[in-house]
Amino acid sequence: MQSSNKPLFILKHLIFWGTGSISLIVLVLFVGIWQTSDRLLTKVENFLQPQPVKPQVNIPTLVVKQIKGVEELTTTVYTMETTVPTSAERKLGDFVVATTQLLYIGHGEVRAGIDLSQITTEDIEVSDNKIVINLPPPQILDSKIDVHQSRVYDYNRGFLNLGPDVAPDLQTLAQQHTLAKIVNSACQEGILDKANEKAKNAIAQLLANTGYNKIEIKTASLPSSTCQNLGTNL
Repeated sequence: MQSSNKPLFILKHLIFWGTGSISLIVLVLFVGIWQTSDRLLTKVENFLQPQPVKPQVNIPTLVVKQIKGVEELTTTVYTMETTVPTSAERKLGDFVVATTQLLYIGHGEVRAGIDLSQITTEDIEVSDNKIVINLPPPQILDSKIDVHQSRVYDYNRGFLNLGPDVAPDLQTLAQQHTLAKIVNSACQEGILDKANEKAKNAIAQLLANTGYNKIEIKTASLPSSTCQNLGTNL
């Protein structure tokens, strides 16, 4: 090769390699921009694509609705028959002329339980596999005299029937005393405690299929004096 052509040969190689390097750089830049744009486009598509709806269940609300479906849970019924004497006197001044006596055999019934309509979501606590339910206090739901099984056993106006003829009044008074006596007896026998216990068992069975491993039901206790007031205020 002639010495005069060497510079030209070298220049051609430099241009070739230079052009190749530039092309390579351009190619690398293009690939980088394409990959970046592709990732950016994928992110934009994921952002714009509607996300799947994840349904959620409000457990306390669901439990409240399930319990309230039972409405009023009557758990304990107490029945009793008792004899109640009543009387009325006829007087002249301070002197008793005659006495009317009425003997009443009364048959009564007391129902105690829990009003489930009082339960709210605040009474439900949920954590992991445990659900805690705070029940409202038990109460006397109803107390009544069974007039079909109750009767006046004896009515006596005394000597020569001089006693006042007040049978309806004495019977009403006897029924009032009968009902109070039956309510008092039911409270002394722990009717509210029995109502609590049966309510716990009933609600535990009601919620047995909710999927929770542990169901704790808390009850509220009331003294017998409060029980009697609940019965007399009906």
